[in-house]
Amino acid sequence: MPSFVKRLISKPEFGPFVLLLAMVFIFWELNPAFLSLRNISNTLAFTVELGLIALAMTLLMTSGEFDLSVGSLFGFSPVLMWTLYNTGIASIEISFAIALATALGIGLISGLFVTRLKIPSFLVTLGMLLVVRGTALYVTNGFPQRTWNAKDLPLAQLLVGDFTVAGLRLHMSLLWFIAAAVLLSILLTRTKTGNWIQASGGNANAARARGVDVNRTKIKLFMLSAAMAGFAGVISSIRTAAANPNSGTGYELEVIAMVVIGGTALTGGRGTIIGTVFGIFILRLMRNGIVLIGVPGLAYNIFIGTIILAMMALHSWLDRRHQEGG
Repeated sequence: MPSFVKRLISKPEFGPFVLLLAMVFIFWELNPAFLSLRNISNTLAFTVELGLIALAMTLLMTSGEFDLSVGSLFGFSPVLMWTLYNTGIASIEISFAIALATALGIGLISGLFVTRLKIPSFLVTLGMLLVVRGTALYVTNGFPQRTWNAKDLPLAQLLVGDFTVAGLRLHMSLLWFIAAAVLLSILLTRTKTGNWIQASGGNANAARARGVDVNRTKIKLFMLSAAMAGFAGVISSIRTAAANPNSGTGYELEVIAMVVIGGTALTGGRGTIIGTVFGIFILRLMRNGIVLIGVPGLAYNIFIGTIILAMMALHSWLDRRHQEGG
């Protein structure tokens, strides 16, 4: 087998890429409407919103940490923004800035708890999930906030305005997703900061010995994760004309699944934005595809679990092959 083929197969993105192609082909064969322009447009609209969170989670997991509060921030940030705007406290632009600043603050608190108090990120962000979700429910009494005039605002057009390309109805959120994917991929693979992120997750003590500020690096990543979740929530609230405090429930586990399926190591030290993009589309297209072919939507978690187990087995096998030089 040529060496370049061996290198290609050993890459963590290879398995997810093959799975994505196979899945698209199978769903298209079973129901040609799967690749219709309308279905592609509808799928992309929601996929990129959840994908924005997964991109930031990739960097955080590469550093060896998790953030279980992203789903609650997805619901909380738009609730905060629209509450400020609807009550006349601030303009929509200032409300948006306050919502993102609050998300950054929440990420900062999580990062400080993890790095200063040495509490596992799983426990810290689980607690933060409950605090943030509870705050959103308490402030709103559990009722969605009014957003039905959202699409008439300039900010809404900038974030979620729609346009047509070759018959596809797309949203500005797709461009935000592409920009985030490109920038974070460059950050992770071609910059000193990316090396610090991978070193922090691979061996934190060795990284500190080499002069890497592990704590600061992880705090910044918690802030990025929180801000991206808030940003995605705001985009979703504008697109759906609803800021529901319960929005994002369960997203944290689905996002982690996307990242893991894409080839990022659960133990930290290795991450891939390209692989995460494949993982994002694998899970979102699967949810869409199983409905189109008549499989009950309640069976979705069965498919997710099966894919996670299969991809973990594949990544483990490829890693062993690579280490053995086979």
